[in-house]
Amino acid sequence: MGELLGWVLVGAWLLLPVVAVVLVIRWSMSSGRVETKYDSSAAGLVDGFDAVFSPEAYEAHLERDRATRRTAPAPAPGEPPWTIDGDSIRIDV
Repeated sequence: MGELLGWVLVGAWLLLPVVAVVLVIRWSMSSGRVETKYDSSAAGLVDGFDAVFSPEAYEAHLERDRATRRTAPAPAPGEPPWTIDGDSIRIDV
């Protein structure tokens, strides 16, 4: 019984740093703002953690990515490339 307890303690001692690293990475990636979370070089790592531990955040990231990749609609033929908003004129490029 004593030998089994020793092996369990050794296994737990070896597993503890791995669990600590995973928890620190998860905490550091989830504590930042959503807009800046996916701009780092570890964005792929964040995607993996979010897909497993926070599927809602992962789905929100995918939807945000889809929305930023959409193209702006083309203006209708004959429509001027500017808009007058009160005292200002906005030129659409």
